[in-house]
Amino acid sequence: MLKVVYLDMNIRFSVKYKTQQEAILNVIDEFHSKGEKVGNGDRNTIKNFEVNGKTITVKLFKIPNLINKVVYKYFRKSKAERSFENALYLINNNIGTPEPIAYLEEKKRFSLAKSYYISEHIDADLTYRELIFQLDYPEREKIIREFTAFTFSLHENGILFKDHSPGNTLIKKNGDHYMFYLVDLNRMEFKELSFEERIVNFSRLTPREDMVVIMSDAYAKLTSWSYEEIYVMMWSKTQKFQKQFFRKKNLKKKYLFWRK
Repeated sequence: MLKVVYLDMNIRFSVKYKTQQEAILNVIDEFHSKGEKVGNGDRNTIKNFEVNGKTITVKLFKIPNLINKVVYKYFRKSKAERSFENALYLINNNIGTPEPIAYLEEKKRFSLAKSYYISEHIDADLTYRELIFQLDYPEREKIIREFTAFTFSLHENGILFKDHSPGNTLIKKNGDHYMFYLVDLNRMEFKELSFEERIVNFSRLTPREDMVVIMSDAYAKLTSWSYEEIYVMMWSKTQKFQKQFFRKKNLKKKYLFWRK
């Protein structure tokens, strides 16, 4: 018996890329057969493509579970749409992120099937993660301090980046200073942030106390709060997150070992 799949498409392009819609859609058509894969693709699949002499990055989000398929179809914006809209918000507020190009959703009759987010590629020098493991990285402390100032600018603009983790900030040297670009943008909240929300936002970045010391000092110099009150909370929240992270990781290893 012939199985009929009812699909509809939802596509939105940024103004800058409206004239390149056909080329971008060709990339989506060839996504599984072409492109340079980025990362291991455990959850989402990310690939780089060359389009009209420029490298673009395409992220195919993991197909959601049965309940979320329906939720994303009718009740909530998909991760791709949120990524696109959040990127536009960041750009409009002069916060670094790869230039958004488009998002695309494939929907079945009653659910979301696939969703893609497309952006310009940033040829970064490093991510924040390298600073955790490479203690002799050139200008390491300077980068940490400038990254802290970047995070402060997020907070001052009322941006709570909920996935503020080591791999989600691309770093590129620009003259004597560093530029920072946020990626993995689907989880953000826009509001005035309390002191605790600001400091907790640093808790996922590093397990290293020396980095927390530097970030606490750098943040204190930008605010009216003292180094001591920032450091005490930041280190406490960091330790709490690390403890929860490894507990969760060990539980998954113990009880979900059958998952690939």
